[in-house]
Amino acid sequence: MPSREEIAYFGAGPSGLDNQIAVAASQAFLNYENSGLGLAEISHRSPEATKILADTKAALTQILEIPDNYEIILSHGGGSGQFSAIVFNMVAMWVEKRRRKAMEELDGDEGRVLERVMKEVRTQLRLDYILTGSWSLKASQEAAKLVEPLGKDIVNIVVDARKTSNKGKFDNIPEEGWNLTPNENYGNDESAFVYYCDNETVDGVEFPKFPPQLETKSDKERLIVADMSSNFLSRRVDVSKYAAIFGGAQKNIGITDITFVIIRKDILTTQPSNSFLHAVGIWSPPTILHYPTLSASSSLYNTMPIFSIWISLQITLLLLTTHHLSSPPLLGQEHLSHKKSSLVYTTLSAHPSIYNINVPHPACRSRMNICFRIKGGDEGAEKAFLKGAEERGLLGLKGHRSVGGVRVSCYNAVGVGKVERLCGWLGEFAEKEGRE
Repeated sequence: MPSREEIAYFGAGPSGLDNQIAVAASQAFLNYENSGLGLAEISHRSPEATKILADTKAALTQILEIPDNYEIILSHGGGSGQFSAIVFNMVAMWVEKRRRKAMEELDGDEGRVLERVMKEVRTQLRLDYILTGSWSLKASQEAAKLVEPLGKDIVNIVVDARKTSNKGKFDNIPEEGWNLTPNENYGNDESAFVYYCDNETVDGVEFPKFPPQLETKSDKERLIVADMSSNFLSRRVDVSKYAAIFGGAQKNIGITDITFVIIRKDILTTQPSNSFLHAVGIWSPPTILHYPTLSASSSLYNTMPIFSIWISLQITLLLLTTHHLSSPPLLGQEHLSHKKSSLVYTTLSAHPSIYNINVPHPACRSRMNICFRIKGGDEGAEKAFLKGAEERGLLGLKGHRSVGGVRVSCYNAVGVGKVERLCGWLGEFAEKEGRE
């Protein structure tokens, strides 16, 4: 049986854990701080659990430099659950802003206010989605399903990267042709939010930075929502540019079962009553997806997996310790992530007749999920590569079932040494195939 040190795991999620955290977690699972109980057994409302939650939020605030006007919410349901939660909460905010404006302009006449907002919902509500991969596509499809009773044109596809691909695939990020809903600074034409996925794990596409197309003047604000499930804590992020950021923990910051939501506090306080939402034809959010409820309960509306949260805390603290000389804190991890992905891309590019990188444009190639085919998708060659990799303790390399090929996931827990081992096999395999 191989030891943990002998295995280099490149799976796309859940990811591997740093060995020292895995060892500490095994002890905490059995007997947390000599309490006689494991972390999976203690009450989520115990003093120990309360401290773990508070420490986790404090560590995230420190490492991401989160401004005071943002709230951190821990939730269930993974990133997929947030596809729905974002729609429910952001649409509710859009409705409430218009209700308040109508109340001022119509002297509080509730009947006329309701009539006006109902009309605005039917004719002006838009949700902007930027499609660059499988996950942003799924998010847009979930949104379309939720708002379908209101109309079929509410979800606005800002851009679909498949239409600018030579192969009709998600392998690029278009620089032009973005059809954003006109922005009038809380005026009638403003979308409820603009949604994008920062890193597409299936397709290997990543935004190199905050999209310049979404930069706005302070008086022309757009509410930007980003799914950062698979590149969370891998580089610096200006949180102030976003209305909300969310991500499942199981890639870079823990194990499955928790989702982090970083959201502006004004969104939590700009929410209409359920009765008003229902009156204008919109469903109220399920309680478990209602951000104000989760925030008011300190993320403890229902039983939270404290063990999973503790692991995320340890990972965040380890990052802070490892890069304590970096300013801002994530700059060191950003450099490390770039180094690892560059090693792989450089090795692949050195053997163009063997390896075909799925994303042709280097600027939008993912640092986290490197997707490629072997000999143009030669099934036999790809099976041979994966078999040889497994024999060498290089695991989790099979591409997503919808894309095929090979996928190398270089999440934070994957050390440079493990990446170098993989690059050694990539070079060895290429030389062997080149001779045949």
